Amino acid sequence: MHQGGAAGGEGAALKGQLWEAPSRGSRASCGRQGTWMAPGGVEWTVIVLTCQHKDSVCAFQKELEIRWRRGALGPHPLLLTVEDPAACVGSGGATLNALLVAAEHLSARVGCTVVTADVLREARILILHMGRDFPFDDCSRAFTCLPVEDPDAPAEALTCNLDSLLGTMTHQLCRGSPPGVWVCSTDMLLTIPLAAEICWEGFQGAKVISVPGSVSYARNHGIYLTNQQGFVRDIIYQGPVSRIQECAGPDGKVPLVCGVVFFSSETAEQLLSTHVIPPLDACTYLGLDSGAQSIQLSLFFDIVLCMADGVTEEDFVTGRTREVGSGHTKEVAALRSARSVLWKALHAIPLSMVCIPDGCYDYMTMAASDHIHNLTLRTSSVNALSFRKVAHSHIDQPQLLEDGCSVTNSLLEGAVRVESGSVLQHCHLQGPLQIGSGCLLTGLDVSSSPALQRCRLRDVVLQGHAIRLRDVLRQVFTVTGRHDDWQSPAGEAGTYLNVPWAEFFHRTGIREGDLWGSEVPRRSRCLLNARLFPVLHAAEPLGVQDVLRFLGSQEGEGLGQWRASWRMSWEQLLMCLDQEVELASRRALFFRQAQGKLRGVLLEHRDCSLLPLIRTAVNEGYQEAMLSTLDQVASVTADPGVAARALACIADVLGCMAKGDGGLRSGPAANREWAPAFQQLERGNIAEGVKALAKERRKWLGRPALLVRAARHYEGAEQILIRQAVMSACRFISVGPEEPPPVGHWVLVECPARIDVSGGWSDTPPITYEHGGAVVDIAILVDGRRPIGARARRIAEPELRLVSASGALEGEVVLELVCQDLEDLQDYCQPHAPGALLKAAFICTQIVTLASQKPLQAQLLECFGGGFEVHSWSSLPHGSGLGTSSILAGAVMAALYRAAGKSANAESLIHAVLHLEQVLTTGGGWQDQVGGLVPGIKIGRSKALLPLKVEVEQIPVPEGFPQTLNQHLLLIYTGKTRLARNLLQDVLRNWYARLPVIVQNADALVSNAEQCARAFRQGNLPLLGECLTHYWHQKKCMAPGCEPLAVRLMMDALQPYVYGQSLAGAGGGGFLYILTKEPSQKDFIQQILANTEGLGNFSIHTVEVDTAGFSLQLVGSDPKARGDTE
Repeated sequence: MHQGGAAGGEGAALKGQLWEAPSRGSRASCGRQGTWMAPGGVEWTVIVLTCQHKDSVCAFQKELEIRWRRGALGPHPLLLTVEDPAACVGSGGATLNALLVAAEHLSARVGCTVVTADVLREARILILHMGRDFPFDDCSRAFTCLPVEDPDAPAEALTCNLDSLLGTMTHQLCRGSPPGVWVCSTDMLLTIPLAAEICWEGFQGAKVISVPGSVSYARNHGIYLTNQQGFVRDIIYQGPVSRIQECAGPDGKVPLVCGVVFFSSETAEQLLSTHVIPPLDACTYLGLDSGAQSIQLSLFFDIVLCMADGVTEEDFVTGRTREVGSGHTKEVAALRSARSVLWKALHAIPLSMVCIPDGCYDYMTMAASDHIHNLTLRTSSVNALSFRKVAHSHIDQPQLLEDGCSVTNSLLEGAVRVESGSVLQHCHLQGPLQIGSGCLLTGLDVSSSPALQRCRLRDVVLQGHAIRLRDVLRQVFTVTGRHDDWQSPAGEAGTYLNVPWAEFFHRTGIREGDLWGSEVPRRSRCLLNARLFPVLHAAEPLGVQDVLRFLGSQEGEGLGQWRASWRMSWEQLLMCLDQEVELASRRALFFRQAQGKLRGVLLEHRDCSLLPLIRTAVNEGYQEAMLSTLDQVASVTADPGVAARALACIADVLGCMAKGDGGLRSGPAANREWAPAFQQLERGNIAEGVKALAKERRKWLGRPALLVRAARHYEGAEQILIRQAVMSACRFISVGPEEPPPVGHWVLVECPARIDVSGGWSDTPPITYEHGGAVVDIAILVDGRRPIGARARRIAEPELRLVSASGALEGEVVLELVCQDLEDLQDYCQPHAPGALLKAAFICTQIVTLASQKPLQAQLLECFGGGFEVHSWSSLPHGSGLGTSSILAGAVMAALYRAAGKSANAESLIHAVLHLEQVLTTGGGWQDQVGGLVPGIKIGRSKALLPLKVEVEQIPVPEGFPQTLNQHLLLIYTGKTRLARNLLQDVLRNWYARLPVIVQNADALVSNAEQCARAFRQGNLPLLGECLTHYWHQKKCMAPGCEPLAVRLMMDALQPYVYGQSLAGAGGGGFLYILTKEPSQKDFIQQILANTEGLGNFSIHTVEVDTAGFSLQLVGSDPKARGDTE
């Protein structure tokens, strides 16, 4: 078996790195963003990452901390990165050392001054071994990037093999396991099906995880031999075929050793106890610091194997000594002694195995062909990770990427063709250039492009490396062949660039003595130690062209420059790699390509959520780059919808920068410091407005409270652009001339309420013009009357008299105002200001021009010979959910138009109300006025485009169906009121973030509306009830928190007696409407609810479908009289 690589560590006070995530109740420096973890996963007490080199510790510790801030490691783990206490302690020694370090820190956490094994009893510890160096990734196999994107992750980031294994261990393999220690190698690609279940009932001892593999694959790997009860009898490594076949199941597959083992708390205590017993103490930093000579132990063939019940003590203690060699008698004796200690401590512990039937395991070998194959062809396996052709990359011309290639974390500008079977990672290249098949390119920046354009690559591995020579950072390039073997002797079967060394020497003029000194024995000369790669030159700059020359014949000048360079072998380069710089470079490239993604998503109107990317940018310090890109997009676009979404994204960046502090995102946005920027936007100067916003923003970055307030103002700016987009509906307002009624004569308008039966929220700007909307509404009488109305008349005095009454159910509230100056109308855009709706109606009907130089009285006298008096009323409570404010706005505007000598039909009024609500800054949709101004049952629709136009279709229903519906529909006032504005802000924020659940829900709302229309056409009450039920779930998805507890209790009590039910409008309170299974159920429902505890004050009201719609009458000078209906 390929063992998990040498790894180890030591105490935090010495060379290892420690980081402790804040515990429950404490405050993390990155706020609440680090506490997310998908439900059902293990909550780790400690996560230990072991690595070979001490210079790597800081870099890898930082990577663990970044993953915690992304929310991938649970709420409060102890994170430890520990390095080998000495070279080649093996995966077994690394495990013992890591366990000791974890126990030390847990002991210190509970106040102990010495290590106590008691801390292991309830701990859940994960040890991840990074293993040996990997020639195809400078940061090891663990940090090899996979071509994977996870759209459900809370933070968008590169997926390394480490991330894949962390997810597999946390959410699949280890879920449900008891406290204990899991150990996992990172030198393999491991995929476990989501449905994998492991039975832990009655478990004791240790358990190894296996996946099935073929006999041919097992010849180069380890397999388990088990008995019928699932206990391990032996571990066979590279055994003969006949021995391997003994382990095969009915399907011919054998259980592979896949580098994962679990030790129960008791077993971990037993293992930990051995660290003080010589010679096992030499596997830990404590023993080495005490002067002990290090020994090498394998996790599986030393620690795990001794628990197998088919192995004898003699075979175990002496069985591997032949691997040590006859010339190292001290080492042989130490290994035998160590195995003897392990046998006595662990052999009595039961060792069981579980084989995951659909699991998939691929060891990451040293062969380039295998690595390229793993990254390009794993998608052919149903059990494999969901690999993509392009992951986290910005490609100018994606059509030039052939199927079967893989591009990850790269920026390809211009015409870059990549043939099948090639892999690009962490590259920024400019075309035109062509990458042939069988290539692996990593770490190449844009300066490499000219040399690559002159070279046709095929079957080569070309890499850029960051190395540090003392304090000098250099970039070095290496090139090898896909078929080269790193350790084959050059004088025998060894190759370089896929050809024998002799052929390479002949073609290039390079001599054997150029690569190996006389101190290197001929049989030891191989690619690994060949000094091929130029690092420094006294006079000439070095670049990728200096290794690409190897692919052709070396010219005299080129060969001379190569010989004059200080060169290194691959083996030497490994010791100089600066992994922290390399990881930072990958991160910087990720955010460069992410800026391209930002531009593409916004400018191409893609329904892709940018919030995960924004979270990552803020967590990793790239917020300024994101803000700059968003500013640029908002400035250059001619589409106000794109600009609005860009501003919403800026608000999200600022909100994330506050890290959960600073208060609620929803709040006022009218600070005077932001007014100049807002004024530019109001004038249509988007570019200047964005520039002014950015200038002001820089003053508000100092602390969380300021960041949140700045985010609110960006959402206020976004509302200005939404308003301008919705104003495009004004072109569908058609107002004709009409003989005005005499002075003093009233125009009376009465309107039904409405219930939204499906599709609500899809009518809300900007959803309605970015996604498209469809809403089914019913115009209704409540308790036999139209509950909403207005009347208007001209008066002789040049003033505006405003009277508003509302809330018969709650106790009527009457407001009276007189406006004699334009100043009295200035607060028309403040929804909660007295008479704001009536004031806005005068402005939107153009009876009053607020920007005019003429005083109000002069305007009224000149155009109308006097002023106006308008009364509005609603017998419905505030926040009823029955569309009151929008329908009332339609009634007021209809009355004012007619009183002023104009006429407008229902279609014009629908669009006029959209205009008014934007002027009023309430930002509503169109479904309410459609429901109250158009009679009967209808479906309104809007397309995903501007200008915004609402088209209404009356739904034909079977004869007598409205009467049937009247008998089955009831309204129940829940006694709860709600303010829709906060709900609206949350919904718009989530829509602009394009959260996948919100986008999918918008699709579902529209499709359910069309299904509901079909149910009405059929007169199908049960199907209509299903639509209501779906609709309520969709509302709750759109606006979580819209279902108060009392409403839930009420709905639960009514569930057996209704086909369907939903709160009207946005939810949160107001009216509940129900479709009863039996007709005429008012008294019965009253009794059911009266016997249900916890409901508070409620009332039940009858409903009738209003087949006439709103009415407009001229009633003379007596407001109580009835006149002619128009």
